[in-house]
Amino acid sequence: MLIHGWGRHPVVDAEIRAPLTPTSATSVLSECKDVPLIARGMGRSYGDSSLASHVISTAYLNLLLDFDRESGIVRCGAGVTLAELLDAFVPQGWFLPVTPGTKFVSVGGAIASDVHGKNHHLDGCFSEFVERFSLLLASGEIVTCSRSEHSDLFHATCGGMGLTGIILEASLRLKPIRSAMIDQTTFKAQNLAEAIELFEKHHDAEYSVAWIDCLATGNALGRSLVMLGRHSGSGNLSARSKRPMSVPVDMPAPLLNRFSIGAFNALYFHRIRRSPLAQQVHYEPYFYPLDGIHHWNRMYGKRGFTQYQFALPKAAGMEGMATILKRIAASGRGSFLAVLKAFGKENANLLSFPIEGYTLALDFKLEEALFPLLEELDAIVLDHGGRLYLTKDVRMSEATFKRSYPRWEAFQETRIRYGAQGRFASRQSQRLGMD
Repeated sequence: MLIHGWGRHPVVDAEIRAPLTPTSATSVLSECKDVPLIARGMGRSYGDSSLASHVISTAYLNLLLDFDRESGIVRCGAGVTLAELLDAFVPQGWFLPVTPGTKFVSVGGAIASDVHGKNHHLDGCFSEFVERFSLLLASGEIVTCSRSEHSDLFHATCGGMGLTGIILEASLRLKPIRSAMIDQTTFKAQNLAEAIELFEKHHDAEYSVAWIDCLATGNALGRSLVMLGRHSGSGNLSARSKRPMSVPVDMPAPLLNRFSIGAFNALYFHRIRRSPLAQQVHYEPYFYPLDGIHHWNRMYGKRGFTQYQFALPKAAGMEGMATILKRIAASGRGSFLAVLKAFGKENANLLSFPIEGYTLALDFKLEEALFPLLEELDAIVLDHGGRLYLTKDVRMSEATFKRSYPRWEAFQETRIRYGAQGRFASRQSQRLGMD
C-alpha cells in the first residue's frame, strides 16, 4: 500500500498491519521479528517519521477505556484521536490541556511527537499531562511507563517519534472548562519587534499565537496579527461549530507564487481594522483553523509541501527570526501560513522539540529550488542555537539533527538498553543516523 505523511512527500510502499487489541499487537510484532517497523496513527506528521516498509497501524486501538470525573483523567487506546476526545468530553465540561494545530492526530502520535500548543509558555508540552502509558517493547513485553516507573523509557518515548516501541494505551489529565467558547483578543503588530513585545507583555495570557506576513520587508518586516485567548466563562458546551469544507482536487502548483501569497497576506493583515479587537469565538477556529478545510494539503499540488518549523532560544529570538524572515522575503518563497508562538522552559524528554524562546512554522510547496534555501535557513537556525521540529521534518541532515539535539546519544543508549535499535525504525530515523 502506498502511504505518505501530511506533506504528501515522500510516498513509500508499505506493508501495514492493524491489530485490533494490545494482545494482537504483540502477535504482529512477533510475526515481523526480522524487519524493522514503525507505528503509525493518523499519518498527520508532515514528513517521513511514520513511514517505513513495515508499519503497525494503531487505528483500531481506539477505545475509550475509563474516565475519572473527579480528577479528569481519561484512559484510552493509543489510536483514539484528539477529535474523538473533544467530541466526548467538551459537552461534559473538559478540554485538552495541550493541543497542536490539528485535532486529527492520535493520542499515541501526540505522545510520540510530544506536541505543543498555544499555551506552551505556561503549561509545556502534551507529556506534562500524561500520567502513564503502556508500551510494547521489542521483546514483546508490555511495560507501564510513567515518571516513577520505567522513567527512562517515559522520557525517551515522549518526543521519541515511535523509536522506543509501540504505545498501546495512555492515561492523561483533561482540564475543566465552563464553555466551548474562547475570549479572543487580536492585536495588530506593525513589525516583528512589536509582535515579540506583545508576547512578552502578555506572557500570562492563557493562549497566544501570531500569524506573520513572511513576505513583508523593511519597516514592516514580520508584521503580524497576535491573537490571545482564554476559555470563556459564558457560552454553551458544543463540541463542533460548523460543517467543514473540503478541497476536492489537487490545485495547480503555479497558483501559489510570491504574488498570490503576497496579495493574500496583505488582505489578511488588513482585515483587522481595529486593534485590539475583542471577540468570542468557538474553540475550533481558534485552535484548529485549517481543520475546517478537509484535505487542505491538496492546495500545494501533487508534489506536496513541507512545513519548516524551528525554535530559537529567547536571547537569539529577535535577531535570528529577523534574519530568517529577511532571507525568506528575498527568496520570494513565502508562506501564507506562518505561525509564531512563544515557548516556555525545555522539559526532561530527550528529543522533545521546544526550548525556551520562540518558534516559527512556515509552509513551502515542494520544488527543487526550495532545498538550497532550507539549507541556508538550517545554518541560521544552528548559528543561533536553535533546532528543527522532527514531526514536521522531511529533509534535515544527520549533522544538523545531532548538533541541535544534544541528548540524542542518551536517547540511543535507552533504545539499545531496551532492544529498540534496529527493531523500530522509520525513513526519518534512518536518514538521521538513528537506525
